Amino acid sequence: MTYLLHIYIKNSRCIRIGKFGKYYFKQGNYIYVGSAKKNLLKRIERHRRKRKKKFWHIDYLLQYASLKKVWIGNLSEEKVADICTKIMEVPVLGFGSSDKKSTSHLFFSKKVKDFSEYAFCSLTDLKKRL
Repeated sequence: MTYLLHIYIKNSRCIRIGKFGKYYFKQGNYIYVGSAKKNLLKRIERHRRKRKKKFWHIDYLLQYASLKKVWIGNLSEEKVADICTKIMEVPVLGFGSSDKKSTSHLFFSKKVKDFSEYAFCSLTDLKKRL
């Protein structure tokens, strides 16, 4: 299953993303696209925790951001990332997609996007599913 995390960074800042390097992140809204073959809810619970071993690129970013919303759906991770590439800014090439063909799995927008306008309509706000 594919999931999207709506992340908000309150203050612009430089953040080291593990061995990936140091990047400047503007204040605003970010969407991270991920997937889990099993244990989806455990993966999302892990993303919500501030204290954890940093394993993925997103772990480094989340320690300086707040998780606002989570959507899940059946569109492929690559399809969702491809759509996001067309409608949002790509702040870090290769973020979260080093094992995929996608340009990135992290996207930026100053304002919150209404995904119902796009092919994301098959995604469901996780709060409604629980």
